[in-house]
Amino acid sequence: MGLPLTHSNVKDFIDHVPLFGGHPRMGEIRCIIDSIADTDTTVLIRGESGVGKDLIARAVHAASTRREGPFVKVNCAAIPQGLLESEFFGHEKGAFTGAHRRKPGQFEYANKGTIYLDEIGELPLALQAKLLHVLQDFQFSRIGGHGIIDVDARVIAATNRDLEDAVTRGEFREDLYYRLNVVEIQVPPLRERREEIEMLATWFLAKFNAQYHRQKQLLPETLARLREHPWPGNVRELENAIRRLVVLTNGEQAVEALVGRRHSGPVESSRQMITESLREIARRGAREAERKALAEVLERVHWNRAEASRILKVSYKTLLNKICECGLRPPSRRNP
Repeated sequence: MGLPLTHSNVKDFIDHVPLFGGHPRMGEIRCIIDSIADTDTTVLIRGESGVGKDLIARAVHAASTRREGPFVKVNCAAIPQGLLESEFFGHEKGAFTGAHRRKPGQFEYANKGTIYLDEIGELPLALQAKLLHVLQDFQFSRIGGHGIIDVDARVIAATNRDLEDAVTRGEFREDLYYRLNVVEIQVPPLRERREEIEMLATWFLAKFNAQYHRQKQLLPETLARLREHPWPGNVRELENAIRRLVVLTNGEQAVEALVGRRHSGPVESSRQMITESLREIARRGAREAERKALAEVLERVHWNRAEASRILKVSYKTLLNKICECGLRPPSRRNP
């Protein structure tokens, strides 16, 4: 739940995170982190999915005076709406059906540390109002309880949504937006900082070689292809590509296929299809059909994930995984 960071490893954490080298804009982010290190200022981290917002949040915590306290991450998009309030603020025994014992919330666990609210733009309006009140005085009550709980925590929020547009459309409270957006850190997409691709790839390679006891290497031609790839999934996509390279016997070919697929023309694509097995063609067709069906249902229910999971007869968590696998995004998040 928490990330323990001691005085001895804070500097190492920040200095060795590869996001902070190789591009002027990332250097500016490092300067912002340094300048707010001794404050409890609320931070809003913005950027496309996969750009490394989590690492930025952990770096802010690591640089702060709360570094020895807990770092608690709450993904607002991954928790069913009916459970969010309990997840945030906890509940008392008997507060609702299934509440067999008292449960502290994530804000309590983050006491003396940092609470990181990822995907804050997905928070329902009713809970936005309660969160606003908590951020004003850092006091709240558990569901079903009457006692006031004081908590001392720094708040970092992150989003890949256009919150200004969400405010205009009445989907995000304007007062909460201003309460969160005290210090804003805008993380550029990986395609705008290609100087970092080789450094990141090398860092991930060393990490996964050590984790999986491998001795894989990146060929110069593979590195060149990595630098040319547009990386729509940003740092997360690159990380997964290097992990695939390390764990698979034919990992180098798998990465080559990934980065080459988006650059192949019609003729090259046709030639590649002919060499595929019938089983792979069938699998690819099934994946495409699944993606199309998922997109149609989400559009029909206006991206109400709970409703979509009910219609598709899958769990909420499975639905979120499928959305991620298929690379689907709500209309407001898609690049123009």
